[in-house]
Amino acid sequence: MLDVLQDIERWRGEGERIALATVIQTWGSAPRGIGAKMAMTSDSRISGSVSGGCVEAAVVEAGVEVIESGRPRLLHFGVTDETAWGVGLACGGKIEVFVRLLEPEPYTRIKRALDAERAVASIAVVKGPGLGREILLEDEGGAIVGELGEGIDEKIVEEARAALTEGVSRRVGAGDADIFIDVVVPAPTLVVVGGVHIAIALTSLAKTMGYHTAVIDPRGVFGSEERFAHVDRLITAWPAEALQEVGLNRSTAVAALTHDPKLDDPALRSALQSPAFYVGALGSRKTQEKRRKRLLEAGLSEEQLGRLWAPIGLDIGSRAPEEIALAVMAQIVAARNGKLAR
Repeated sequence: MLDVLQDIERWRGEGERIALATVIQTWGSAPRGIGAKMAMTSDSRISGSVSGGCVEAAVVEAGVEVIESGRPRLLHFGVTDETAWGVGLACGGKIEVFVRLLEPEPYTRIKRALDAERAVASIAVVKGPGLGREILLEDEGGAIVGELGEGIDEKIVEEARAALTEGVSRRVGAGDADIFIDVVVPAPTLVVVGGVHIAIALTSLAKTMGYHTAVIDPRGVFGSEERFAHVDRLITAWPAEALQEVGLNRSTAVAALTHDPKLDDPALRSALQSPAFYVGALGSRKTQEKRRKRLLEAGLSEEQLGRLWAPIGLDIGSRAPEEIALAVMAQIVAARNGKLAR
């Protein structure tokens, strides 16, 4: 959803009706995963992608029909190996795409949740009785908005809560209907402690990848507007206070880069006790051993310290600040995608 939001907002401002296509199931080798989206207008302007190939043309055609009729459609694209490349589905992959009208009220609630950095699940009937009906479930015990139909709400809401906890969209059956639980999470945030040279490259790379960025450094010479004009937030305060101001959640990554225990240690104590999905610290293995001893003495548990990635970044032989930034960002992405293992 995040990659089409900007265009959706612009089109809504122009008074356009919008269709939203979502990949709800894949088989074999599909270029885009479950949950990938493409938005489109009645004059065939598009944003996002559901396959990266010629399938888009057919989806746009269906989207225009949905805008005109108001009736959702479930599209199935399955091709042989010989024709796979012609429609952008390598190796004979198959996908199902659900296309529906973007309704103002559910969309507004989703946008509001994302702006508040809360995850939300859009739960829609994609096949069978009640096609197109939708409810919303907000994260962290939030409200349930709408009704899918008698006899299936309780089971589906339970599935949706599990999906929100895992952060993974899924398709489930409910009697004669198929339901797609579309988990929409806010843009991730990268918090960098220390306005060092690596931080300039790291936050620039993170911004390119759609992350919100924050830099914390009480030292004015490092944490200056001139050095970090590109970041979303620049906080010239001590880390413990600044991290409390930022607020750390499951969509937050924290990178401590100062090499100064007075700054890094308080930041790491806070981050390792938070739900942040990634916590890393710059420094050699020898530095890490000393840091580990200090943090244990400060009251952190072995389990909490086990969450710390230090030395920070993937081992790609990095030397230059930009290379180190690349290694760190790659490790953060791997952690967010559940592909990081010790």
